[in-house]
Amino acid sequence: MIDETKSKRVAWVQFFFISNGLSLFSPTILNKILMKNTPFTDIHIGLGAKMAPFAGYNMPISYKGINEEHHQVRNAVGVFDVSHMGEFILKGENALDLIQRVTSNDASKLIDGQAQYSCMPNDKGGIVDDLLVYKKSDTEYLLVVNASNIEKDWNWIQSHNTKSVPMTNISDDTALLAIQGPKATEALQSLTSVDLKSIPYYHFAESEFAGCPNIIISATGYTGAGGFELYIPNRHAVAVWNKIFASGAAQNIAPIGLAARDTLRLEMGFCLYGNDINDTTNPIEAGLGWITKFTKDFVGRSFAENIKTQGASKTLVGFKMVDKGIPRHDYEIVDGNGKNIGIVTSGTQSPTLGEAIGLGYVAAAHAKSDSEIFIKVRDKQLKAVVTKLPFIKA
Repeated sequence: MIDETKSKRVAWVQFFFISNGLSLFSPTILNKILMKNTPFTDIHIGLGAKMAPFAGYNMPISYKGINEEHHQVRNAVGVFDVSHMGEFILKGENALDLIQRVTSNDASKLIDGQAQYSCMPNDKGGIVDDLLVYKKSDTEYLLVVNASNIEKDWNWIQSHNTKSVPMTNISDDTALLAIQGPKATEALQSLTSVDLKSIPYYHFAESEFAGCPNIIISATGYTGAGGFELYIPNRHAVAVWNKIFASGAAQNIAPIGLAARDTLRLEMGFCLYGNDINDTTNPIEAGLGWITKFTKDFVGRSFAENIKTQGASKTLVGFKMVDKGIPRHDYEIVDGNGKNIGIVTSGTQSPTLGEAIGLGYVAAAHAKSDSEIFIKVRDKQLKAVVTKLPFIKA
């Protein structure tokens, strides 16, 4: 079952303080009390990480600086704590049927040991969340969802669970490490008998790892730098972390914060839920037509199908800045006459390219590669050019 909602926890904490004659001095104090930790939080703090709230968790944002950590992953190997992500297990003969109805991609094409990127459209044409679907067997699947959407996603799937598919939320019991970079295989191979090079992209093995049984070793990631994601029971988490860093010492393995994770994913043009996709954006508009399969029925199919048939009025595009300036989330995009044609959803200074890049929705007429657009930064209109994604080749 899903844990009680944050609002209920807030009410409980307030009641406790008041009933004991105490006072909550500020929302900051309350948020710190309610913030969750991962099994690695004390390690991050001990390593001097800059910590900040993220999706209700106390998470490491950076250790030595975004640029250094970004290059560490692109050129060598780094470790992300992404244990805040959510994991659901769906079992039984009707598990696939439920997944097919709530997700846009075709999970029937999966074989055992394969993962799939997908999204859950809502019934108004938007996106509930994007997620990974792992097929463990014909009667067991693992769904991996975004941290900020765990409760929302659980409730959405359950609302369509008309055949009583057994569902288990293992989010609070599961640690997740993403070991990313071209030296990830070399850093990890001594910890498992599985030939890591033999795991194809978007496939996984479930085996002993670092002396711990039944660890999912997944050849997925969010950086475009290659590597693996490890799903670990909390009780084994710290031991696995320590062995990974001992094993990867020769490759100069290093912990990496979430800030570099964002710059890495943006260079690849990967969507971030809450920024580039949300409850009001359609998969077709977001460039996710490749995970929207009309060979089956699913929630929100008619909206996506209509947009595909009629053509999207707006499209998510990548762009590079021509004029000096950093595009930021929610900055206005205009044409040469200053007319609004869209909005920035993500933007940063690319450590790899040394230039500012971004994602944003623009009117379809301006979505062609090499189209000139302008980003409004305060009282200035800064020139940019629409660019094919990804920004760099992995």
